[in-house]
Amino acid sequence: MNCLNIPQHEELRYKVLKGREIHERRSSENRDYLRKKIGCTSKAIAVYLASPKIRVRGVVDEVLELSDGTMSPLDYKYTEFNEYTFKTHKFQSVIYAMLIEEIYKKPVKKGFICYLKDGASLKEMDYKPSDFDEARTLLSEIFDVISKGYYPKKTKFPIRCVDCCYKNICV
Repeated sequence: MNCLNIPQHEELRYKVLKGREIHERRSSENRDYLRKKIGCTSKAIAVYLASPKIRVRGVVDEVLELSDGTMSPLDYKYTEFNEYTFKTHKFQSVIYAMLIEEIYKKPVKKGFICYLKDGASLKEMDYKPSDFDEARTLLSEIFDVISKGYYPKKTKFPIRCVDCCYKNICV
């Protein structure tokens, strides 16, 4: 969208609009609620984080401080809970963890995703060192696309294309 100047037309996509509505509601409701079952002692809501070092920025739905002295990102997703964690969800969380570690100077060992379509199911993900390595590789590939201005290769899994606004231009 930003590099190739091809709009996503997000204003026409139900899931995007519903997700924005949920994020807006979550950032204003229950601001003082802490998830004590996971050891949360404090939280910040809708936190903008940016890093020139890793060259990314984003808004984390919640940055949690945990009782063991670590921190964690929590992200809300308007989709159903599944035992399988989508790669896009996982690596968004890992990249948020990288931002949190850099900015807050505290360790991040795990992240959380709250799936809202079927209630509010919380999934915990323990990060491994290889997750951070893979995230750096993915970021490098993304920056190659941006700097060189080419279309990424089409996925081998056509089911991923069903809700993609770019499905007609992949090569």
